[in-house]
Amino acid sequence: MAKRKVIIIGAAGRDFHNFNTHYRDDESVEVVAFTAEQIPGIEGRTYPPELAGPLYPNGIPIYAEDQLPALIRDLEVDECAFSYSDVSYQHVMGVSAVVQAAGASFTLLGPRDTQVKSTKPVISVCAVRTGSGKSQTSRKVVETLMARGLKVVAVRHPMPYGDLTAQRVQRFAEIADLEKHDCTIEEMEEYEPHIVRGNVIYAGVDYEAILRAAEDDPNGCDVIVWDGGNNDFSFYEADLAITIVDPHRPGHELRYYPGEVSLRTADVVIINKIDSADLAGIETVRANIAKVNPSAKVIDAASTMRLEDPSVVAGKRVLAIEDGPTLTHGGMKIGAAVVAATKYGAIEFVDPRPYLVGKLKDTFATYPEIGTILPAMGYGEEQLRDLEATINATDCDAVVIGTPIDLARIVDIQKPNTRVFYDLQEIGEPTLTGVLDEFIAGQALG
Repeated sequence: MAKRKVIIIGAAGRDFHNFNTHYRDDESVEVVAFTAEQIPGIEGRTYPPELAGPLYPNGIPIYAEDQLPALIRDLEVDECAFSYSDVSYQHVMGVSAVVQAAGASFTLLGPRDTQVKSTKPVISVCAVRTGSGKSQTSRKVVETLMARGLKVVAVRHPMPYGDLTAQRVQRFAEIADLEKHDCTIEEMEEYEPHIVRGNVIYAGVDYEAILRAAEDDPNGCDVIVWDGGNNDFSFYEADLAITIVDPHRPGHELRYYPGEVSLRTADVVIINKIDSADLAGIETVRANIAKVNPSAKVIDAASTMRLEDPSVVAGKRVLAIEDGPTLTHGGMKIGAAVVAATKYGAIEFVDPRPYLVGKLKDTFATYPEIGTILPAMGYGEEQLRDLEATINATDCDAVVIGTPIDLARIVDIQKPNTRVFYDLQEIGEPTLTGVLDEFIAGQALG
């Protein structure tokens, strides 16, 4: 019987996980290609045979997504599995039309086909859009659990943009591990806060192998925290599912794939940024939560911000640098740097576009809606140097850094600069602390 030929449409993350969990050992299927989108430079590679398994001794090629119609035709493909996140429903169905027009079927794999069961209790932290507030929420969850004396191991949604075989299972326990694993800025933004706090974090490519390593971590493991990425749903079955919604983008919780999946399956929904969103946006997301998941506990929260040195921005013309994915496929127009600089008296935000260097010009051409904020793009050494040159060429008095990492540690910023720190602050009842205490008691972890 002929094998069913499949292409996995991805962006170096969910796509590899869907292959590993659903297709890799299925002898009735042949995955003939991956396609790649969203992340620069990931096409033209091969998913290596060491990861693809014995059914794929030559690995699986990765092509650019715009080659999809030709690939379906030339490789006689039967089915395409859409496997990336933080895209509008219109985008998903647009790709579906391309696939079906070429003659293949269009598939979306769900949690039952792709989630892995842990031997440890799992808390998942997901969001309906990139930039909703996962980082500070994960931080709050981990800190609360650690304060109860529990050993917490975090596992981060994948960002494997380098040597895939070497990145199969990655463990980060100290800052030196970031250099050891040749991390991009995006990876450092997610791993560094965990390391600084004192908990171990894992990531990589093979998320069942990663989970087993995390469960058996040499520092001990009582609880696994799934630190989600983009607006994807968890790779692991969760005993407590937390989802963050963003009232600055009301309605997106029902319009962007697959954030609504996380919203509908959440035990707890956090409405973040209540301190800076308008009332209409807050009421819209509150109504949408009630509509699709009326049994979820709803927590109101604010993102409180502080500057490392407010005197750097007061009365100054500043360049605001924000988390890259939040501005690009997250579609945000502002971030922590803009909010904090405004609060502490910056008189002007300097437009970096006349000073862009190298690959950053391509980023602004692809995402023109970014406007006058500089995304901290650093998917490789070339982008890192372009970012450094752009910062230092921009005619500003000071630089405000809204990314979660110490950017000045890896980029030589030759101007006065300061970092933004932000935390999740619960408002009223119920609280996240109360929810976690109930979880600890229910799992007999106390």
